[in-house]
Amino acid sequence: MSTINIVVLNQLGERHKAAILKEMPDAAIQVATLEQAPTYMPDCNILAVWGWMNAAPLCQAAPHLRWVHALTAGVEGLMVPEFQQSPVLLTNSRGIHGIPVSEHVLALMLTFSRGIHHALRQQAESRWQRFDTGEIYEKTLAIVGLGSIGREIAKKAKAMGMRVLASKQTVTQELFVDKLYPADNASLCEMLSQADFVIVALPLMDETKEMFRLEHFTAMKQHACFINIARGGVVRETDLVTALEQRLIGCAGLDVFTVEPLPSDSPLWSMPNVIITPHVAALSPAYLDRAIQLFTDNLARFAAGGDMLNIINKQRGY
Repeated sequence: MSTINIVVLNQLGERHKAAILKEMPDAAIQVATLEQAPTYMPDCNILAVWGWMNAAPLCQAAPHLRWVHALTAGVEGLMVPEFQQSPVLLTNSRGIHGIPVSEHVLALMLTFSRGIHHALRQQAESRWQRFDTGEIYEKTLAIVGLGSIGREIAKKAKAMGMRVLASKQTVTQELFVDKLYPADNASLCEMLSQADFVIVALPLMDETKEMFRLEHFTAMKQHACFINIARGGVVRETDLVTALEQRLIGCAGLDVFTVEPLPSDSPLWSMPNVIITPHVAALSPAYLDRAIQLFTDNLARFAAGGDMLNIINKQRGY
């Protein structure tokens, strides 16, 4: 095999480079920023990028490009017609986010249930005042989108004694789910009406854009907690604001937003029943190790001409 030129748009540790070279000893690895990358595109065969990067122009400038791997699950930065119509293979890092995201979800549920968000505000004011607390034990959790992240959330929720409902496109047997619903709107609303906590774990596609609207918040219990760790675009944000202002739902834990960073004039910032985290649910000290492990697994398959993991349907974006 002739030398394969790999361009990675992120800093790599020596252990990461060694893992890549173990699978492809003759590879030439170039680490670059998005601004530096055009220099290396004429000879690039494999490109590893963050899926939110505007990397489509790089792909168009790489005549020998055969494979693009997103270090994220999302690939929105690549979804332009020119790249979608090209023969270049696209894979993502789906499957590596379950541990940190599920822990983030659990932290938000426990924070709301035990009133920790109230305690933090009172601490900032040096104010001692007891407040109501609850338990997540035997509460009902609804997971909208049961992929690898949703399954990890379900597993942790069952370990905490929760009842778990979930919806997905294809009905399957699921070990940690008490009842699985199809993905149609009527079934979704039926599931939401039973939930104390609703977790959105959907990819952002044409069919999921602004999928959560006022009718869905209205279908939820008034005390229900809405948590979005997917993409902001899956929710019609103005409807979410309305639902919170009118107390159609009890609270919201939000890691993702329609516009990021969340604009300073968003009413979400000042709502006492909202917790905002700045798109950090998937972050972990182990993130890049897991991403490179998946990349090198696929690199071995690529070198052998085998079936690749996590191939993206570029027309659907997932």
